[in-house]
Amino acid sequence: MTEKIKINSNYLRGDLAKDLQNQITGSVNHNNHQLIKFHGIYEQDDRDRRKAREEKKLERDYSFMIRLRIAGGRISNKQWLAASKLSEDYSNSHIKITTRQTIQLHGIIKSKLKPTIQYFDKYNLDSIAACGDVNRNVIASIFGQDIDEINDLAVKISDEFLPKSNAYKEIWLDGEKVENDHEPLYGQTYLPRKFKIAIANPPFNDVDVYAHDIGLVKIADGYNIIVGGGMGTTHGNDQTYPRLGSLIAFSKKEQILEIIKQIILIQRDFGNRENRKQARLKYTIDHRGLDWFKKELTKRLGFKLDNAKDFEFSARSDQFGFLEDGRFGLFIENGRVFGNIKEALDEIAKKEIGNFNFSNNQNILITDIKDKNALIEILVKYNLDNQKSEIRKSAMACVALNTCPLALAEAQRYLPDLLTKIEDLLTKYQLQDENISIRMTGCPNGCARPYLAEIGLVGTSLGRYNLHLGGGSFGQRLNRIYKNSLNEEEILKELDYFFGEFAKCDKELIFGNFANKLIN
Repeated sequence: MTEKIKINSNYLRGDLAKDLQNQITGSVNHNNHQLIKFHGIYEQDDRDRRKAREEKKLERDYSFMIRLRIAGGRISNKQWLAASKLSEDYSNSHIKITTRQTIQLHGIIKSKLKPTIQYFDKYNLDSIAACGDVNRNVIASIFGQDIDEINDLAVKISDEFLPKSNAYKEIWLDGEKVENDHEPLYGQTYLPRKFKIAIANPPFNDVDVYAHDIGLVKIADGYNIIVGGGMGTTHGNDQTYPRLGSLIAFSKKEQILEIIKQIILIQRDFGNRENRKQARLKYTIDHRGLDWFKKELTKRLGFKLDNAKDFEFSARSDQFGFLEDGRFGLFIENGRVFGNIKEALDEIAKKEIGNFNFSNNQNILITDIKDKNALIEILVKYNLDNQKSEIRKSAMACVALNTCPLALAEAQRYLPDLLTKIEDLLTKYQLQDENISIRMTGCPNGCARPYLAEIGLVGTSLGRYNLHLGGGSFGQRLNRIYKNSLNEEEILKELDYFFGEFAKCDKELIFGNFANKLIN
């Protein structure tokens, strides 16, 4: 069905322009529900209000989420203020920092979609390909050496593999219509499913480089290439699973764009278009074999790639406070920017004290700081500090309820409260300084990459989660399901046991490694 929608869409246009003018309903029609994703937009509704509206025989409280394309996550203070203003004028006033190093606004009603995108355009911001069956927002490590080079590469990759259709400009920006449009790379049907690229910078793996369709690892004058990572799975369907990417080769910098192009083309030509649950690159590789994939890539490139080079990761969490390079890392719990945090960031931006770089762990780096003392004054004024437990600072959660249509359980609204109880358990065993990664999602799609956490909580129904344990602390090993569909009391009981046993061990041992051995 989705493949037919793409074919008949005239390169992502469909009848979306006409549908937007229909104010009888707050939603868009079925076909446009799919097409609008390619424009960086998801249709949602307030699930907290569904029952009440059904009782009154009203349609669902529909609204839309817009996700921006910000490769590498860097924005200016003026661009931040533009997003902040729109969040107040047209959305629910919150800004969500995503796990893909960008931001999204929720609660935008249909009539405000076009004005929102037009306002963003004034500040050189867009939402093209932030969703949909295309290469999505390219993420890049923000720590270590050579970060400017890595960020520049992320931007180049993003720009190079954007859809070339003029539909976005025509529909949202009133651009001149193109009659005979085409897509030289993607074709009429684009890719079978979404496609994600990440760039890591050893020893930092803040991008979870093994979790993406393509992972690039900076090595001296080039990049190691990882392929076939992906987090999404479906409860009860053992044909779906999270997969770590496979390290296949090393490439010099000047070859990277061509290699990425050919990998995308392989997925375009061989990806499963019959079953969307089997349509990611990870399944293409597993069904045909990694050796087949490497041979096909070599054939298309016309040259043989070099063997991958050695590297090592020793950090994945963000850094906070003033860094050696003068930037400042600010903790943003689960990426939810509202209240005093939003007011503080707005003031920093208005006074042009610095710019911003979103992290891959839902936090913010304040960059290009012009007045350190002025920044400190604002942080004190709004009572912002990074004095949080290590487990809280490394935690991540997806949006989930009340807006995500796929959510089976809570995530970002619930994890902070659960963490308070988990912190009590850690204190009980004098483990409060342990940097243990914990991630929660409201469904098995894995947007917060829970399958790479030392403790993963994946929603199965309201108030219940699968408990995953044993992930590598630096993103190099998947965790495993330990117990299914636990409620809060049961989760805390299991963690109490594991923390108690862990406290008896060598203090140099990492919790993820300990849990992995214990559940064998």
